[in-house]
Amino acid sequence: MNSRRAGMRVTIDEAIDAIPEGSLVYVAQGSGCPYGLLTAIDQHREQFQRLQFVSAFLLERPAPVDHLGEPFSWLSLQPTGGMRDVLDHEDFGIIPGRYSDLDGICSPNGPLPADIVVCQVSPPDKEGNCSLGTGVGGHVSLLKEAPLVIGQINNEMPHVYGEGECSTRDFDFLVSIDEPLPELQPAVVDTVSAAIADFIEPFIPDGSTLQFGIGAVPDAVLSSLRGRKDLGLHGGMINDACLELIECGAVNNLHKGCDEGVSVAAEIMGTRKLYDWVNRNPLVKLARGAHTHGIPGMASVQKFVALQSTVEMALDGSANSEFASGRFISGPGGAPDFAFGASIATGGRSIIAMPSTAAKGSVSRIVQQLTAGAPTTLPSYLADIVVTEHGAVELRGRSLAERAELLISIAHPDHRDALAEI
Repeated sequence: MNSRRAGMRVTIDEAIDAIPEGSLVYVAQGSGCPYGLLTAIDQHREQFQRLQFVSAFLLERPAPVDHLGEPFSWLSLQPTGGMRDVLDHEDFGIIPGRYSDLDGICSPNGPLPADIVVCQVSPPDKEGNCSLGTGVGGHVSLLKEAPLVIGQINNEMPHVYGEGECSTRDFDFLVSIDEPLPELQPAVVDTVSAAIADFIEPFIPDGSTLQFGIGAVPDAVLSSLRGRKDLGLHGGMINDACLELIECGAVNNLHKGCDEGVSVAAEIMGTRKLYDWVNRNPLVKLARGAHTHGIPGMASVQKFVALQSTVEMALDGSANSEFASGRFISGPGGAPDFAFGASIATGGRSIIAMPSTAAKGSVSRIVQQLTAGAPTTLPSYLADIVVTEHGAVELRGRSLAERAELLISIAHPDHRDALAEI
């Protein structure tokens, strides 16, 4: 990064006093979110008449969300469970946006130009060198572009190599707030997830480069790959299951076609064990979303396998990952990026994996048509491999009638007759 800012160590009060009234504040995502600084801003809320925040995926609920309209508002590109009770609040909004476009949306020339960026940073060395740590993808470019950048130095934040390496001079103000990083615990793998993983495993041969999401299914899949050879990692995140694959030798990143020898991601989310392991570890590199989720980066990956889930899939292969129970619950995140990226990568495959039902079996997640009012997160032309606990089917190159027949065959048996009705 080009150093061009003051890099001043200030008190929390001084940093908050520098925030102009009515600003749009971009909040670093994932485990890099500066919760301590946000709590301090919330405690000083009487200083503001209006302050707007924008964020992507967050592991925990930030304090200002508890005071929407008093005086805060919040925009999210990918709200998570901690936000569910405010999804309908007039001062909370969801922005449909691809992960690869996070920094573009909030760039000076974007539709939501950020006035301020707040993020965490690892402890600087004597020369002022530091790192954005576990979260890079959505905001690293904004450090150069935003009018004001405030960093929360946290002694718990590891120094992670890659595009997040920076200097204190990349920040206007730095405050010291130590706090534990939010952790993403490994998911509990149940019988359904394990069955889905068994059907997915044959589609991940030796030499594949993996992308995956959060949840029991990807964790079950990753756990099943310990006997594989020459796997690579390129995608949204690195978690504890990745650590296990690297340590057992299944992942060596030697046949990716790019970034060889290194696991590349936009974020690191896992347990404290993982955060300690990535500290100054040359086997890991974080990069901006334009590389991890962007077309040029994925097009250079060999045998790219993108593993994702969805809320529901229609019989034509289109999918909705954003809308459930009559309202929007999330944004598209990296799903469109990875599904398209897999379609153009050499030997790439896109896998959509999901339990066949929701609501304790009463609702089929394979449907005749997407729910009225739901967006099409993934269009039908991107459909490739679809997996439930009842099997796996390949839709690419299949007619609409063939797709419907195949998808019905892996729906829950209790719902197949209804799906077959015209």
